[in-house]
Amino acid sequence: MVQKLVVYPDPRINSTSTDVRTFNQTLWDILEDMKDTMKEHNMNAMSAIQIGYPYNIIIIKENETYWELINPRILTQSGKFESTESTSYYPNLEVTVTRDENIKLIYEDREAKIHHRDISDKELASTIQRKIDYTFGGNLLDKLEKKEREKMLDHLAQNGLTPLPLDDVCPTFSNKDYFVSVSNKLITAMGLSLLAPLFSVTPNTLANIWTFHKIALPLVLLLMVSFFFYAQYEAKKYSQCSSCQIGNNIGVIVKKVFLATLFAIAGYFLLN
Repeated sequence: MVQKLVVYPDPRINSTSTDVRTFNQTLWDILEDMKDTMKEHNMNAMSAIQIGYPYNIIIIKENETYWELINPRILTQSGKFESTESTSYYPNLEVTVTRDENIKLIYEDREAKIHHRDISDKELASTIQRKIDYTFGGNLLDKLEKKEREKMLDHLAQNGLTPLPLDDVCPTFSNKDYFVSVSNKLITAMGLSLLAPLFSVTPNTLANIWTFHKIALPLVLLLMVSFFFYAQYEAKKYSQCSSCQIGNNIGVIVKKVFLATLFAIAGYFLLN
Protein backbone atom coordinates (compact mmCIF):
# COMPACT_ATOMS: atom_id res chain seq x y z
CA MET A 1 0.00 0.00 0.00
CA VAL A 2 1.29 3.46 -0.89
CA GLN A 3 2.09 5.47 2.26
CA LYS A 4 2.53 9.20 2.78
CA LEU A 5 6.14 10.39 2.69
CA VAL A 6 7.63 12.02 5.78
CA VAL A 7 8.66 15.47 4.54
CA TYR A 8 10.41 18.38 6.27
CA PRO A 9 9.64 19.75 8.84
CA ASP A 10 8.05 16.52 10.15
CA PRO A 11 10.29 15.64 13.16
CA ARG A 12 9.69 11.89 12.91
CA ILE A 13 12.66 11.66 10.57
CA ASN A 14 14.92 12.29 13.58
CA SER A 15 13.71 9.15 15.36
CA THR A 16 16.32 6.44 15.85
CA SER A 17 15.06 3.27 14.19
CA THR A 18 14.92 0.02 16.13
CA ASP A 19 16.36 -3.23 14.80
CA VAL A 20 13.94 -5.81 13.44
CA ARG A 21 13.73 -8.81 15.77
CA THR A 22 10.66 -10.60 14.45
CA PHE A 23 10.62 -11.66 10.80
CA ASN A 24 6.95 -12.17 10.10
CA GLN A 25 4.02 -10.85 8.09
CA THR A 26 4.27 -7.42 9.73
CA LEU A 27 7.80 -7.00 8.36
CA TRP A 28 6.77 -8.22 4.92
CA ASP A 29 3.85 -5.78 4.86
CA ILE A 30 6.23 -2.92 5.68
CA LEU A 31 8.56 -4.00 2.87
CA GLU A 32 5.67 -4.04 0.40
CA ASP A 33 4.48 -0.60 1.59
CA MET A 34 7.98 0.74 1.04
CA LYS A 35 8.19 -0.68 -2.48
CA ASP A 36 4.71 0.54 -3.41
CA THR A 37 5.60 4.04 -2.20
CA MET A 38 8.92 3.99 -4.04
CA LYS A 39 7.12 3.08 -7.27
CA GLU A 40 4.51 5.79 -6.73
CA HIS A 41 7.14 8.49 -6.26
CA ASN A 42 9.75 7.07 -8.65
CA MET A 43 12.34 6.65 -5.89
CA ASN A 44 15.46 4.49 -6.14
CA ALA A 45 15.96 4.06 -2.38
CA MET A 46 14.07 4.40 0.88
CA SER A 47 14.47 4.02 4.63
CA ALA A 48 11.43 2.78 6.51
CA ILE A 49 11.31 5.95 8.62
CA GLN A 50 10.68 7.93 5.42
CA ILE A 51 7.12 6.60 5.51
CA GLY A 52 6.87 6.69 9.29
CA TYR A 53 7.98 3.14 10.22
CA PRO A 54 10.73 3.45 12.88
CA TYR A 55 12.51 0.22 11.92
CA ASN A 56 16.05 -0.39 10.70
CA ILE A 57 15.07 -1.25 7.13
CA ILE A 58 16.19 0.17 3.80
CA ILE A 59 15.37 -0.81 0.23
CA ILE A 60 17.55 -0.05 -2.79
CA LYS A 61 16.26 -0.33 -6.36
CA GLU A 62 18.82 -1.98 -8.62
CA ASN A 63 17.68 -2.02 -12.24
CA GLU A 64 14.16 -3.46 -11.92
CA THR A 65 14.70 -5.41 -8.69
CA TYR A 66 14.35 -4.26 -5.09
CA TRP A 67 17.20 -5.08 -2.72
CA GLU A 68 15.89 -5.44 0.84
CA LEU A 69 18.32 -4.73 3.68
CA ILE A 70 17.13 -5.53 7.19
CA ASN A 71 19.24 -4.22 10.10
CA PRO A 72 22.05 -3.00 7.79
CA ARG A 73 25.39 -1.96 9.26
CA ILE A 74 28.53 -0.63 7.64
CA LEU A 75 31.53 -2.66 8.83
CA THR A 76 34.34 -0.86 6.99
CA GLN A 77 34.59 2.25 4.84
CA SER A 78 37.31 4.06 2.89
CA GLY A 79 37.97 6.46 0.02
CA LYS A 80 36.45 9.88 0.81
CA PHE A 81 34.76 11.79 -2.02
CA GLU A 82 32.33 14.67 -2.49
CA SER A 83 28.80 13.48 -3.26
CA THR A 84 26.04 15.75 -4.56
CA GLU A 85 22.77 14.43 -3.19
CA SER A 86 19.06 15.12 -2.78
CA THR A 87 16.34 13.49 -0.70
CA SER A 88 12.55 13.42 -0.61
CA TYR A 89 12.62 14.75 2.96
CA TYR A 90 13.95 18.12 1.69
CA PRO A 91 12.02 18.78 -1.54
CA ASN A 92 13.90 20.58 -4.33
CA LEU A 93 17.12 20.74 -2.32
CA GLU A 94 20.53 19.52 -3.47
CA VAL A 95 23.67 19.56 -1.30
CA THR A 96 27.23 18.26 -1.49
CA VAL A 97 28.49 16.13 1.38
CA THR A 98 31.48 13.90 2.09
CA ARG A 99 30.91 10.16 1.67
CA ASP A 100 32.96 6.96 1.54
CA GLU A 101 33.49 5.38 -1.85
CA ASN A 102 34.10 1.85 -0.56
CA ILE A 103 31.96 0.22 2.11
CA LYS A 104 31.44 -3.30 3.44
CA LEU A 105 27.89 -4.10 4.50
CA ILE A 106 26.33 -6.68 6.74
CA TYR A 107 22.55 -7.09 6.71
CA GLU A 108 19.71 -9.61 6.95
CA ASP A 109 17.11 -10.51 4.36
CA ARG A 110 13.37 -10.97 4.97
CA GLU A 111 14.01 -14.56 6.11
CA ALA A 112 16.58 -13.42 8.73
CA LYS A 113 19.56 -14.80 6.79
CA ILE A 114 22.77 -12.79 7.22
CA HIS A 115 24.58 -11.41 4.16
CA HIS A 116 27.77 -9.45 3.47
CA ARG A 117 28.41 -7.28 0.46
CA ASP A 118 31.30 -5.08 -0.66
CA ILE A 119 30.27 -1.86 -2.43
CA SER A 120 32.75 0.09 -4.55
CA ASP A 121 30.31 2.01 -6.77
CA LYS A 122 30.26 5.65 -5.63
CA GLU A 123 26.60 6.30 -6.36
CA LEU A 124 25.37 3.12 -4.68
CA ALA A 125 27.71 3.61 -1.71
CA SER A 126 26.50 7.18 -1.13
CA THR A 127 22.86 6.13 -1.45
CA ILE A 128 23.27 3.38 1.14
CA GLN A 129 25.08 5.73 3.52
CA ARG A 130 22.35 8.35 3.17
CA LYS A 131 19.62 5.82 3.95
CA ILE A 132 21.53 4.34 6.89
CA ASP A 133 21.92 7.88 8.27
CA TYR A 134 18.13 8.00 8.51
CA THR A 135 18.06 4.82 10.60
CA PHE A 136 20.24 6.55 13.19
CA GLY A 137 18.01 9.63 13.33
CA GLY A 138 20.22 11.72 11.05
CA ASN A 139 19.51 13.39 7.74
CA LEU A 140 21.29 15.04 4.84
CA LEU A 141 21.65 18.49 6.37
CA ASP A 142 23.29 17.04 9.48
CA LYS A 143 26.36 16.37 7.31
CA LEU A 144 26.86 20.10 6.64
CA GLU A 145 28.72 22.77 8.58
CA LYS A 146 26.51 25.02 10.70
CA LYS A 147 26.59 28.04 8.35
CA GLU A 148 25.87 25.92 5.28
CA ARG A 149 23.04 24.12 7.09
CA GLU A 150 21.46 27.42 8.12
CA LYS A 151 21.74 28.63 4.53
CA MET A 152 19.84 25.56 3.32
CA LEU A 153 17.17 25.99 6.01
CA ASP A 154 16.74 29.61 4.94
CA HIS A 155 16.28 28.38 1.37
CA LEU A 156 13.55 26.00 2.54
CA ALA A 157 11.89 28.81 4.53
CA GLN A 158 11.76 30.96 1.40
CA ASN A 159 9.78 28.14 -0.20
CA GLY A 160 7.29 28.07 2.66
CA LEU A 161 8.93 25.25 4.66
CA THR A 162 9.86 26.28 8.18
CA PRO A 163 10.84 24.20 11.21
CA LEU A 164 8.20 23.48 13.81
CA PRO A 165 8.27 25.67 16.93
CA LEU A 166 10.37 24.04 19.63
CA ASP A 167 7.32 23.76 21.88
CA ASP A 168 5.72 21.49 19.27
CA VAL A 169 8.62 19.07 18.94
CA CYS A 170 8.91 16.15 21.32
CA PRO A 171 12.36 16.17 22.98
CA THR A 172 14.79 13.32 22.33
CA PHE A 173 15.04 12.71 26.08
CA SER A 174 11.95 12.97 28.23
CA ASN A 175 12.05 13.89 31.91
CA LYS A 176 9.57 11.11 32.53
CA ASP A 177 12.43 8.68 31.85
CA TYR A 178 13.89 9.66 35.22
CA PHE A 179 10.89 8.03 36.92
CA VAL A 180 11.54 4.82 34.98
CA SER A 181 15.27 4.92 35.72
CA VAL A 182 14.78 5.20 39.50
CA SER A 183 12.12 2.48 39.41
CA ASN A 184 14.49 0.17 37.53
CA LYS A 185 17.16 0.65 40.18
CA LEU A 186 14.74 -0.10 43.00
CA ILE A 187 13.35 -3.18 41.25
CA THR A 188 16.85 -4.46 40.47
CA ALA A 189 17.86 -4.03 44.11
CA MET A 190 14.72 -5.90 45.21
CA GLY A 191 15.50 -8.79 42.87
CA LEU A 192 19.14 -9.07 43.89
CA SER A 193 18.30 -8.91 47.58
CA LEU A 194 16.26 -12.12 47.23
CA LEU A 195 19.58 -13.94 46.92
CA ALA A 196 20.50 -12.98 50.49
CA PRO A 197 19.17 -16.24 52.06
CA LEU A 198 21.72 -18.14 49.97
CA PHE A 199 24.52 -16.57 51.98
CA SER A 200 25.41 -16.56 55.64
CA VAL A 201 23.53 -13.48 56.76
CA THR A 202 22.09 -12.77 60.15
CA PRO A 203 18.35 -12.70 60.85
CA ASN A 204 18.72 -8.98 61.55
CA THR A 205 20.13 -8.42 58.04
CA LEU A 206 17.24 -10.34 56.51
CA ALA A 207 14.82 -8.22 58.51
CA ASN A 208 16.45 -5.03 57.23
CA ILE A 209 16.24 -6.29 53.63
CA TRP A 210 12.55 -7.09 54.11
CA THR A 211 12.05 -3.55 55.46
CA PHE A 212 13.66 -2.26 52.26
CA HIS A 213 11.16 -4.29 50.23
CA LYS A 214 8.26 -2.80 52.18
CA ILE A 215 9.56 0.69 51.37
CA ALA A 216 10.60 -0.01 47.77
CA LEU A 217 7.24 -1.36 46.60
CA PRO A 218 5.19 1.76 47.45
CA LEU A 219 8.01 3.93 46.09
CA VAL A 220 7.80 2.15 42.73
CA LEU A 221 4.01 2.60 42.77
CA LEU A 222 4.42 6.31 43.51
CA LEU A 223 7.05 6.71 40.78
CA MET A 224 4.82 5.02 38.22
CA VAL A 225 1.85 7.21 39.11
CA SER A 226 4.10 10.26 38.74
CA PHE A 227 5.41 8.86 35.46
CA PHE A 228 1.89 8.53 34.07
CA PHE A 229 0.80 12.06 34.95
CA TYR A 230 4.04 13.62 33.72
CA ALA A 231 3.69 11.72 30.44
CA GLN A 232 0.19 13.17 30.05
CA TYR A 233 1.59 16.64 30.68
CA GLU A 234 4.24 16.16 27.96
CA ALA A 235 1.66 14.80 25.53
CA LYS A 236 -0.27 18.05 25.86
CA LYS A 237 2.84 20.24 25.78
CA TYR A 238 4.38 18.73 22.65
CA SER A 239 1.77 18.39 19.94
CA GLN A 240 4.10 16.28 17.76
CA CYS A 241 5.16 13.94 20.55
CA SER A 242 5.03 10.30 19.45
CA SER A 243 6.68 8.80 22.55
CA CYS A 244 3.90 9.81 24.92
CA GLN A 245 1.21 7.43 23.74
CA ILE A 246 -1.06 6.19 26.52
CA GLY A 247 -0.73 2.54 25.47
CA ASN A 248 3.07 2.62 25.67
CA ASN A 249 3.04 4.35 29.04
CA ILE A 250 0.54 1.91 30.53
CA GLY A 251 2.69 -0.96 29.27
CA VAL A 252 5.71 0.46 31.11
CA ILE A 253 3.69 0.99 34.27
CA VAL A 254 2.19 -2.51 34.29
CA LYS A 255 5.60 -4.11 33.76
CA LYS A 256 7.31 -2.17 36.56
CA VAL A 257 4.48 -2.61 39.06
CA PHE A 258 4.23 -6.33 38.25
CA LEU A 259 7.94 -6.93 38.83
CA ALA A 260 8.04 -4.89 42.05
CA THR A 261 4.97 -6.70 43.40
CA LEU A 262 6.38 -10.10 42.40
CA PHE A 263 9.68 -9.40 44.16
CA ALA A 264 7.87 -8.08 47.24
CA ILE A 265 5.77 -11.25 47.46
CA ALA A 266 8.89 -13.39 47.05
CA GLY A 267 10.57 -11.29 49.73
CA TYR A 268 7.68 -11.93 52.11
CA PHE A 269 8.30 -15.69 51.96
CA LEU A 270 12.10 -15.62 51.72
CA LEU A 271 13.04 -12.73 53.98
CA ASN A 272 10.21 -12.23 56.46
